[in-house]
Amino acid sequence: MYNPLIIGLIVFATILAGAFAGWVLRQRLPEHHLADETKSLVSVSMAVVATFSALVLGLLISNANASFSALGGEVTALSAQILRLDQILRRYGPETDPARETLRQYAELKTSDLFPDDHPARVDLVAPSTYKLLQQLEDSLLALKPANSRDQWWLGQAMTLAAKIGDTRWLLAQQVRQGTPKAFLALLVFWLTLLFASFGLFAPRNLTSAVTLTLCALAVAGAFGMILELERGFGGLIHISPQPMLQAVKTLDAEATANGLTADIAPSAFGAPRGLQ
Repeated sequence: MYNPLIIGLIVFATILAGAFAGWVLRQRLPEHHLADETKSLVSVSMAVVATFSALVLGLLISNANASFSALGGEVTALSAQILRLDQILRRYGPETDPARETLRQYAELKTSDLFPDDHPARVDLVAPSTYKLLQQLEDSLLALKPANSRDQWWLGQAMTLAAKIGDTRWLLAQQVRQGTPKAFLALLVFWLTLLFASFGLFAPRNLTSAVTLTLCALAVAGAFGMILELERGFGGLIHISPQPMLQAVKTLDAEATANGLTADIAPSAFGAPRGLQ
């Protein structure tokens, strides 16, 4: 996905160029082209474009916000599934300690993938090394031998949760990639550029007009940047809260320390290397 800041700057430059193009065109047109009748026609026509632009821009912001909220819900659900799976494995018995340690390390690496501390742009929604830990966890569960119906039920619940955790991994990746079609955004930019050109066409040549047109173009470009930031979800100026995953990791670490579990797969730290393939 493109950088929202770069896209916002391009939109700002395009719309502002349209405004000042209309400003320059005013000086080159014959006086009868700027009569009151012409001004009324342009104003009415641009009112239609302005109405469509406002409706579409509002719809895009609403959809982007809904997408952002859905991503946040997926992250919260992921953290809850991880905690629930750990509790089920704990109740199953001590033979699940290796699987619980694998789950703890998976939670740490997944948090590091979604919310990297060193470079926010290095978000990796489908890191192979992290997914390998989840597969290792599933293999550990499959290797368990339930002694009775109680253990069989707990194992079934654990396998279901492990599958849901894997599904969430792909859901996050697919939702982030389903952004607004760029052709649609380009059409909206064209509408707004045309609208600002009409503003510049009848605007007086003074500092107040120039500042007003510039600030309005900046505000509209900011809306485009906001839409793209919300659709991005991770690694931007506006991003999903990491608190659910951080809290899950903190809880798992506390339980591992209390139970004396030791890591036997990879170092336990958000900055740990991912060379687990």
